[in-house]
Amino acid sequence: MDIPRIFNVTESAHRIHNPFTPEKFATLGAALRLEAGTRVLDLGSGSGEMLCTWARDYGVIGTGIDMSPLFTAQAKLRAEELGVADRVKFIHGDAAGYVSDEKVGVAACVGATWIGGGVVGTIELLARSLHPGGILLIGEPYWRQLPPTEDVARGCDAGKISDFLLLPELLASFGRLGYDVVEMVLANQDSWDRYEAAQWLTMRRWLEANPDDEFAKEVRAKLTSAPERYAAYTREYLGWGVFALMTR
Repeated sequence: MDIPRIFNVTESAHRIHNPFTPEKFATLGAALRLEAGTRVLDLGSGSGEMLCTWARDYGVIGTGIDMSPLFTAQAKLRAEELGVADRVKFIHGDAAGYVSDEKVGVAACVGATWIGGGVVGTIELLARSLHPGGILLIGEPYWRQLPPTEDVARGCDAGKISDFLLLPELLASFGRLGYDVVEMVLANQDSWDRYEAAQWLTMRRWLEANPDDEFAKEVRAKLTSAPERYAAYTREYLGWGVFALMTR
């Protein structure tokens, strides 16, 4: 079980696999007023930066599930590096359908809502693991401004304009599902830069080390097109944030 190989190449040097920075995750943890001993479930936990730093800084206890063996191994190493391996564990597995045996105070899916078939299904999945009065965290893109054409939307790696909502519409959609939005932390263009641009050096180094790999042609094509595509489309049109929800 693994994610598509291109992500294991482009994001192999990333600690955070979305347009957040360590400072953004620290802001989010502080905003949630996390207490020591809070149990956190993170579906699609990537390389574990959120759980590991929150365990270090706020004393949470956590479990992360991710289908990338590479990212799961990195998460375990990060837990050891930060001295929190006794408080967090990482499981290589399919987060789709995963329900915690023990109810949690925070149930998160930060940037992988495909595991539930979209936002609605992912919220329903996370709610199955949540204590009454607990907090759901959803990381999701939104349009900073509506793309003028479907081609522009595809330039942002969306299938079509209707794949994402404008921020007010996204917030309203949570209310229609019966949730209060109780906090949010948004990426900005600088944090998008760190997520996207950091991939370019990783790809270049990978190509230098693997010139004869059958995957090199695909990586080269992506590296050639990525900077211009990002500057023209994603950086201008696509936002991203983590939204904290509590049931009404």
